[in-house]
Amino acid sequence: MQILHYTKPMDVSLFRDLERLARTGNFTQAAAQSNLSQPAFSRRVKTLENWVGTLLVDRSRQPVRLTEAGHQILDAGLQALSRIEQERSQILKTQALPDRYVVTFGAQHSIGWRFYPNWLQALEDTYGPILSRLRADDLPNCLQDLENGVVDFVIAYGPKSGALDDKKASIVIGTDRLIPVCKPNPDSTPAFDFRNGQTETPFLRFGNAAAISALLEPTLAEHKLGQRLRPIYENSMAGALRMRAREGDGVAWLPETLVAPDLEAGLLVATGPKEWEVALEIRLHRNESRTNHTTRSIWTYLERSAKEDRLSDS
Repeated sequence: MQILHYTKPMDVSLFRDLERLARTGNFTQAAAQSNLSQPAFSRRVKTLENWVGTLLVDRSRQPVRLTEAGHQILDAGLQALSRIEQERSQILKTQALPDRYVVTFGAQHSIGWRFYPNWLQALEDTYGPILSRLRADDLPNCLQDLENGVVDFVIAYGPKSGALDDKKASIVIGTDRLIPVCKPNPDSTPAFDFRNGQTETPFLRFGNAAAISALLEPTLAEHKLGQRLRPIYENSMAGALRMRAREGDGVAWLPETLVAPDLEAGLLVATGPKEWEVALEIRLHRNESRTNHTTRSIWTYLERSAKEDRLSDS
């Protein structure tokens, strides 16, 4: 199939079409969910392929599956759509209150995808409305932005009861777990079940450059899982690993907050024993040398809330 390079502006809603196709594995079903005819839907997918410049769907099998490029661009597209929707909401708020300071948060991609919107809403419900924007990036870039004053706060995963960086003040604002997940069998059992003595299990892993990889490595080493896992795919973005796990390509350790909807919908299941899960804290970090009245007020409120939570738990 010939793929043409497409230079016209791209309709971002095409990513929703690709998402439906990835979920259903069938052009006709995906077209129906998009309220389109099958030929019209197919043309939209082809338009996206032409824009990217490569095949995004493997049509040689049934159900159809996304190619590696398809997984990559879909994850990026869905995150972009989420960011666009968040930014639009914040722009409307900013226009209504032009003199208010806009608080900028930096966050790892997997945090920005699900945890951040829910956390921000909960914060505004109790603290009060704030104008904000999100910069989702790899953690080293987020921390550099914090150092340079490009962002006011960074939200990041860290080990349980351990600060990410002793030089930067931080507050625990949530918890999470890395859990091993995979696609289920038709009877809802894990397709890759370690308890059945399965060896050479396909492993969808975070790249070494991903900060979250370092949080998982001690657990893999403690349980000698290196002998039982065969890395077949590597990506620094949890969303890309999630898509490959949903396709049935292997096992991935992913944040529970990210995959909770998939677990509930039966698209993924947990596998392996409980002791293979990795407890995480989600911390808010700030650069104490770069603050203002608004960010100090938010920080003070969160510090007080965290202290109250610790007292109620004791």
